[in-house]
Amino acid sequence: MGRETHFFFGVETMNNSKLLSIKKKLEKQRSDLLQEAEQTLLDKIGKEKESFPDPTDQAVAELDSNFQLRLRGREQKLLKKIDEAIARIEDGTYGVCESCGENISVRRLEARPVTTLCIECKTQQEEEEKMMERKR
Repeated sequence: MGRETHFFFGVETMNNSKLLSIKKKLEKQRSDLLQEAEQTLLDKIGKEKESFPDPTDQAVAELDSNFQLRLRGREQKLLKKIDEAIARIEDGTYGVCESCGENISVRRLEARPVTTLCIECKTQQEEEEKMMERKR
């Protein structure tokens, strides 16, 4: 992690303190997600013990439970991205676009620390996805 601040075509690249700050942000986000998941599980166990004599109340409780589980599924994907970003920080490849190999701007990494694409490649990816949707 022997990075220093450099400027590449006028764009600031990563230095050690910013890298450490982003890593701490990722670790906190990971910890928060795991705590929320644990609380959801405890809430679900508690609700399963409740009985709902009214079928409507039961249906609402099940709908809420399903919604919470879908959210947890999205958060699982985010946890995986967080773990991958931390691994890239540790192996020295964090901040390098996986598509073009150029440095991802510090501003983009600070805004979206799990990103693996520079803004140009992400924009191109989104445009290609829109084109594919239009063809359907």
